[in-house]
Amino acid sequence: MQAEHSSPGRDEPPSGHPQQQLKKFQTAGRGFWHDVAAADWNDWRWQLKHRITTVEQLQKFLPTLTPEESAGAQLANTKLALGITPYFFNLINPADENCPIRRQVVPRLEETHTASWEMSDPCGEDEHSPVPGLVHRYPDRVLFLVTDRCASYCRYCTRSRLVSNASGYDFHPEFDKQIAYIAAHPEIRDVLLSGGDPLLLSDEKLENLLSRLRAIPHVEFLRIGTRIPIFLPQRITSELCAMLKQFHPLFISVHTNHPRELTTEVRDALGRLADAGIPLGNQSVLLKHVNDDADVMKALMQKLLMCRVKPYYLYQCDLIAGSAHLRASVAKGLEIMEKLRGHTTGYAVPTYVIDAPGGGGKVPINPEYVLCRNAGRVLIRNFEGKVFEYPENADGKPCGQPPVKLAASQLV
Repeated sequence: MQAEHSSPGRDEPPSGHPQQQLKKFQTAGRGFWHDVAAADWNDWRWQLKHRITTVEQLQKFLPTLTPEESAGAQLANTKLALGITPYFFNLINPADENCPIRRQVVPRLEETHTASWEMSDPCGEDEHSPVPGLVHRYPDRVLFLVTDRCASYCRYCTRSRLVSNASGYDFHPEFDKQIAYIAAHPEIRDVLLSGGDPLLLSDEKLENLLSRLRAIPHVEFLRIGTRIPIFLPQRITSELCAMLKQFHPLFISVHTNHPRELTTEVRDALGRLADAGIPLGNQSVLLKHVNDDADVMKALMQKLLMCRVKPYYLYQCDLIAGSAHLRASVAKGLEIMEKLRGHTTGYAVPTYVIDAPGGGGKVPINPEYVLCRNAGRVLIRNFEGKVFEYPENADGKPCGQPPVKLAASQLV
């Protein structure tokens, strides 16, 4: 009998395809720090202490800096500090100016260019802040800002007015006031810790804060928004995971934009969190020359699932001042969503949203799958472009008899 040979699915590229290459897990390596002792390299405090924070360091480790990058690095500390962990720096391709990792963390002169429609606070957080460090924009949940520091600084940061204090925002969280407000508002059932990055707090400080929040009866579950597992996977220790495990239900949202960020180190760090019973979701930002490509985005989403992380949101880049060079179009975002829905497992399809400028909250943006609605039917299309009818009365009740056929001219 002739042996049967399996073949790739209709949408599954062959193993040598660039998309499959993107989904391979590889170590970040040591790079310039190959002589550093393993105990130091794997110590998250060592990584923070040895971050690249000056233009001189950047020029030393990245001699291929362009004039735009060099000028941007010199001016960075007037807007958003320069900061890159040695671990994450190793993912940069020095030969590629448009390296997707490089564009996220290396400053550029374009950051100083501000369009008239760009804002310092595009999500309107400050005007929804009843006490310092707390944002109450949605009815049943609050954003609890715990710090203005991050392990590395994303150049498109929506909170660049606050994060790193380069622009003099002078953020000082007041935990007592923040917690008192939550305790006094029983409608608040969900608290999201963010910043800055909450996982930069010591285990002891974070445990104390989570304990105080968990002691409030109406707080049903807690969330942490963090990019630490991506920038600094060394921080995700077994001790941290054991501490976090005490506070279930606790969810963690990570932030990953390109499949190359998902290294073996990151995969293992996320695995430790998942093994502690913590549900993991990912939030990506659609960025020009980073992930504004359907194959790259599909590889990222599929690779996240291999790390036990559910793709949660894909954000249209906020209208943060100085981010135009990184902002892809909404049309590109819709095109990418078209190439995800139906072409990969539903678990790998995030919700594409625009955080409405000025504080309107997240608005889902979807391709048009409902073509029309009229008396007797809803006309829909699928991912292949095929059109289907779903019978339904005008009042939304199920049809008791087949709908009346309408002429094509009426299907508008």
